[in-house]
Amino acid sequence: MYKVDIPTSEQDFDDYFTFRWKMLREPWKYPLGSEKDEYEQVSQHRMIRNPDGDVIAVGRVHMNSAEEAQVRYVAVDKTSQNKGLARMLVSSLESVTRSEGAERIVTNSTQLAIGFFQSMGFEIQSEAPNELGDQQRQQMIKRLIDPNIIMLHPKWCKLLQGTWHDTIPISEQMGIKLHQYTGRTLETRASLNKNINLHGTMFAGSIFSLATLTGWGMIYLQLKEKGLDGEIVLGDGNIHYHKPITMQPRALCNIESLSGKFEPLDKNKKCHIKLNVAILDGDNAVAEFSGVFWVLPNSENVD
Repeated sequence: MYKVDIPTSEQDFDDYFTFRWKMLREPWKYPLGSEKDEYEQVSQHRMIRNPDGDVIAVGRVHMNSAEEAQVRYVAVDKTSQNKGLARMLVSSLESVTRSEGAERIVTNSTQLAIGFFQSMGFEIQSEAPNELGDQQRQQMIKRLIDPNIIMLHPKWCKLLQGTWHDTIPISEQMGIKLHQYTGRTLETRASLNKNINLHGTMFAGSIFSLATLTGWGMIYLQLKEKGLDGEIVLGDGNIHYHKPITMQPRALCNIESLSGKFEPLDKNKKCHIKLNVAILDGDNAVAEFSGVFWVLPNSENVD
């Protein structure tokens, strides 16, 4: 029975990189060290060992952008091929990219690996630059967007995402992204890897930030729905934590939780809105946020 491991110790990484060099660089007479690049520290690494503890398969993924991940350095020992190990590795790396909120995965595949990646749902996109001189490659892509996701008013949602990243840059570093908007429910997600503490769980402050931005975002979209405009500020926020987040941070705000009236904005007066946000770890509820937000009329609209 094989399992995919995450290298953690210095010995793990020594074994991991040595195998990568042996499989992907030594045949081309490249020296030790050539198997590494500038993305190692920001990548997710995976490997498989045989029952004797020897590394027999490796793979890596890193984020090219908030939307795109790239799989590289997938290799399986020749004596261990045709056992599904490459499929196990790529599936594990794909799971990582989904948790990061990526919309697509790309890889630059050799001619021999094209059939394998096609079996994993990748499609040929374009010709990629040759690697190590003579290895002709094709760039392949797999789109990860769930067809069941509803994104009502995509232009507004894109504006909201851009507003978060422009005005609160740390939200982008935290990997907070708008995942779904149905008109009645707003769902956001964050990257666990970018908000993880020494216990392997999500920082409490990051959870609070995710909840606050989700509530803020719901009010933003409701203002758009009503043709209104205003400056949204948090007046008060409370959160109750029940369990740690160890998998996929999610936040849900339903329109039924909103109380308050937006009409005062029509008269250039501020209004306050109360709402609740549910925090989930995957499908498990782990915290509840309640907030009071004030919506202030834009200064240019006030006499």
